[in-house]
Amino acid sequence: MRRNRLIYGLLIIFTIILGVASRKYTSYLPVSIAPFVGDSLWALMVFFMMGYIFKDKSTYTIATYALIFSYLIEISQLYHAPWIDHIRSIKLFSLILGHGFLWSDLVCYGIGIIIGVTLEKIYK
Repeated sequence: MRRNRLIYGLLIIFTIILGVASRKYTSYLPVSIAPFVGDSLWALMVFFMMGYIFKDKSTYTIATYALIFSYLIEISQLYHAPWIDHIRSIKLFSLILGHGFLWSDLVCYGIGIIIGVTLEKIYK
């Protein structure tokens, strides 16, 4: 599969906007899913980023890369040294690296990536 980088770039930007909106307008989301939407969108964005970077790889390879990357970021949240916690205190890096490990985030990442795979298969 060959991906159009312009489209994937726009998908990344759109997903970031949705992710920020999901945090800002949490009260408009159902209470049962509100805490999880941002993490799922984060993983969807990672999926689109992997598709942008590795434009010729298969959908499932992109999904694997995105899942591994997302899981490694989550696992890195178990490590708390002053230097990394300082980096995490900066807003931009906080959004990328997160703060604390949660098992539910791993599930959300899977959901976000499944959404990406589904969208790519539908619009292929």
